[in-house]
Amino acid sequence: MTSKQRAYLKGLAMNIDPIFQVGKASISPELTTGIFEALEKRELIKISVLKNCLDDPREIASVLSERTHSEVVQVIGKKIVLYRESKEKKKIELPK
Repeated sequence: MTSKQRAYLKGLAMNIDPIFQVGKASISPELTTGIFEALEKRELIKISVLKNCLDDPREIASVLSERTHSEVVQVIGKKIVLYRESKEKKKIELPK
């Protein structure tokens, strides 16, 4: 992913709300499955890491990215933004 594409996705992510929260249990198989399915539907999602989660948000982002075959767009504080192009319902057209 180029820096131009990443900047474009960051701009889109500013207007969306987190749809998942990572809590004390950290990353569970159910959470990973939910994020995988959400990425297929939405392509770009935001995840919030709660204060009671002891893991580092950057580590969580890299693990989720690996498990869901997605790209980490950004990690700011306790917010993670992930992107994966949908196979069937492509909505976001990335700049070249």
